[in-house]
Amino acid sequence: MTEYRQFYISKAIWFFTVNLAERKNNHLLIDKIDELRNAFRYVKQRKPFHIDAIVILPDHLHCIWTLPPDDENLSVTWNMLKGRFSRSIDQGERILKSRQKRRERGVWQRQLWTHLIEDQDNYNRHVDYIHWNPVKHGHVKSVIVGLIQVFSIM
Repeated sequence: MTEYRQFYISKAIWFFTVNLAERKNNHLLIDKIDELRNAFRYVKQRKPFHIDAIVILPDHLHCIWTLPPDDENLSVTWNMLKGRFSRSIDQGERILKSRQKRRERGVWQRQLWTHLIEDQDNYNRHVDYIHWNPVKHGHVKSVIVGLIQVFSIM
Protein backbone atom coordinates (compact mmCIF):
# COMPACT_ATOMS: atom_id res chain seq x y z
CA MET A 1 0.00 0.00 0.00
CA THR A 2 1.21 3.49 -0.78
CA GLU A 3 2.34 5.38 2.28
CA TYR A 4 1.34 9.02 2.26
CA ARG A 5 3.37 11.47 4.25
CA GLN A 6 1.57 14.07 6.30
CA PHE A 7 3.36 16.78 8.16
CA TYR A 8 1.87 18.10 11.35
CA ILE A 9 1.91 21.63 12.64
CA SER A 10 0.44 22.61 15.98
CA LYS A 11 -2.30 25.29 15.90
CA ALA A 12 -2.33 25.20 12.10
CA ILE A 13 -5.25 26.13 9.86
CA TRP A 14 -6.12 23.51 7.25
CA PHE A 15 -8.41 23.32 4.24
CA PHE A 16 -9.89 19.87 3.51
CA THR A 17 -11.84 18.20 0.76
CA VAL A 18 -13.32 14.84 1.72
CA ASN A 19 -15.20 12.71 -0.83
CA LEU A 20 -17.51 9.75 -0.69
CA ALA A 21 -16.10 6.63 -2.31
CA GLU A 22 -18.98 6.49 -4.80
CA ARG A 23 -19.72 10.05 -5.88
CA LYS A 24 -21.95 9.60 -8.92
CA ASN A 25 -25.61 10.23 -8.07
CA ASN A 26 -24.84 9.86 -4.38
CA HIS A 27 -26.66 12.14 -1.92
CA LEU A 28 -25.58 10.34 1.24
CA LEU A 29 -24.13 13.34 3.07
CA ILE A 30 -27.32 15.35 2.61
CA ASP A 31 -29.64 12.39 3.18
CA LYS A 32 -27.79 11.52 6.40
CA ILE A 33 -26.95 15.08 7.50
CA ASP A 34 -28.08 14.43 11.09
CA GLU A 35 -25.71 11.48 11.36
CA LEU A 36 -22.88 13.58 9.90
CA ARG A 37 -23.66 16.41 12.31
CA ASN A 38 -23.61 13.94 15.22
CA ALA A 39 -20.27 12.51 14.04
CA PHE A 40 -18.78 16.01 14.03
CA ARG A 41 -20.11 16.69 17.53
CA TYR A 42 -18.81 13.36 18.85
CA VAL A 43 -15.32 13.87 17.46
CA LYS A 44 -15.10 17.54 18.50
CA GLN A 45 -15.83 16.51 22.10
CA ARG A 46 -12.91 14.08 22.05
CA LYS A 47 -10.46 15.92 19.77
CA PRO A 48 -11.40 19.60 19.84
CA PHE A 49 -10.84 21.72 16.76
CA HIS A 50 -12.47 24.88 15.42
CA ILE A 51 -14.52 24.80 12.21
CA ASP A 52 -13.79 28.11 10.50
CA ALA A 53 -15.90 27.33 7.43
CA ILE A 54 -17.69 24.29 6.03
CA VAL A 55 -19.92 23.29 3.15
CA ILE A 56 -21.53 19.89 2.87
CA LEU A 57 -22.63 18.81 -0.57
CA PRO A 58 -24.37 15.55 -1.49
CA ASP A 59 -21.16 13.62 -2.24
CA HIS A 60 -18.30 15.61 -0.68
CA LEU A 61 -17.49 18.32 1.79
CA HIS A 62 -15.01 21.16 2.11
CA CYS A 63 -13.98 22.72 5.37
CA ILE A 64 -11.39 24.84 7.10
CA TRP A 65 -10.29 23.79 10.58
CA THR A 66 -8.05 25.45 13.11
CA LEU A 67 -6.32 22.84 15.23
CA PRO A 68 -5.68 23.46 18.94
CA PRO A 69 -2.10 24.00 20.15
CA ASP A 70 -1.80 20.46 21.52
CA ASP A 71 -3.17 18.57 18.47
CA GLU A 72 -0.98 18.02 15.47
CA ASN A 73 -2.45 14.79 14.12
CA LEU A 74 -5.35 15.64 11.86
CA SER A 75 -5.34 12.15 10.33
CA VAL A 76 -6.56 10.62 13.59
CA THR A 77 -9.33 13.21 13.85
CA TRP A 78 -10.54 12.58 10.30
CA ASN A 79 -10.37 8.81 10.75
CA MET A 80 -12.52 9.12 13.88
CA LEU A 81 -15.03 11.32 12.08
CA LYS A 82 -15.29 9.15 8.98
CA GLY A 83 -15.55 6.00 11.12
CA ARG A 84 -18.20 7.44 13.42
CA PHE A 85 -20.34 8.53 10.48
CA SER A 86 -19.91 5.18 8.67
CA ARG A 87 -20.94 3.19 11.74
CA SER A 88 -24.04 5.36 12.19
CA ILE A 89 -25.56 4.49 8.82
CA ASP A 90 -26.89 1.25 7.39
CA GLN A 91 -24.61 -0.88 5.27
CA GLY A 92 -25.45 -1.27 1.62
CA GLU A 93 -22.65 0.45 -0.23
CA ARG A 94 -20.44 -1.40 -2.70
CA ILE A 95 -17.31 -2.64 -0.93
CA LEU A 96 -14.25 -3.42 -3.02
CA LYS A 97 -12.30 -6.61 -2.31
CA SER A 98 -9.32 -4.57 -1.07
CA ARG A 99 -11.59 -3.00 1.55
CA GLN A 100 -13.22 -6.32 2.42
CA LYS A 101 -9.80 -7.76 3.27
CA ARG A 102 -9.24 -4.90 5.73
CA ARG A 103 -12.83 -5.08 7.04
CA GLU A 104 -13.45 -1.51 5.83
CA ARG A 105 -16.68 0.07 4.75
CA GLY A 106 -16.97 1.60 1.30
CA VAL A 107 -18.40 4.95 2.37
CA TRP A 108 -15.44 7.34 2.07
CA GLN A 109 -12.49 7.69 -0.23
CA ARG A 110 -9.44 6.65 1.77
CA GLN A 111 -7.47 9.79 1.09
CA LEU A 112 -8.54 13.37 1.59
CA TRP A 113 -7.21 16.56 0.11
CA THR A 114 -5.41 18.77 2.63
CA HIS A 115 -3.92 22.20 2.20
CA LEU A 116 -2.10 24.15 4.89
CA ILE A 117 -3.39 27.72 4.98
CA GLU A 118 -0.35 29.95 4.65
CA ASP A 119 -1.60 33.49 5.23
CA GLN A 120 -4.71 35.69 5.34
CA ASP A 121 -4.99 35.95 1.56
CA ASN A 122 -4.79 32.16 1.23
CA TYR A 123 -7.41 31.80 3.99
CA ASN A 124 -9.75 34.27 2.26
CA ARG A 125 -9.43 32.46 -1.09
CA HIS A 126 -10.33 29.12 0.51
CA VAL A 127 -13.30 30.58 2.39
CA ASP A 128 -14.50 32.04 -0.93
CA TYR A 129 -14.05 28.61 -2.54
CA ILE A 130 -16.25 27.08 0.16
CA HIS A 131 -18.90 29.76 -0.38
CA TRP A 132 -18.91 29.35 -4.17
CA ASN A 133 -18.72 25.55 -4.32
CA PRO A 134 -22.50 24.95 -4.05
CA VAL A 135 -23.00 27.44 -6.90
CA LYS A 136 -20.32 25.72 -8.97
CA HIS A 137 -22.08 22.36 -8.58
CA GLY A 138 -25.52 23.82 -9.35
CA HIS A 139 -27.03 23.28 -5.88
CA VAL A 140 -27.81 26.97 -5.36
CA LYS A 141 -28.06 29.97 -7.67
CA SER A 142 -26.10 32.51 -5.65
CA VAL A 143 -23.63 32.73 -2.82
CA ILE A 144 -26.17 34.41 -0.54
CA VAL A 145 -28.40 31.34 -0.70
CA GLY A 146 -25.33 29.14 -0.40
CA LEU A 147 -24.23 30.95 2.75
CA ILE A 148 -27.58 30.41 4.38
CA GLN A 149 -27.40 26.70 3.62
CA VAL A 150 -23.78 26.41 4.72
CA PHE A 151 -24.40 27.88 8.15
CA SER A 152 -27.64 25.99 8.71
CA ILE A 153 -25.83 22.62 8.33
CA MET A 154 -23.87 22.77 11.57
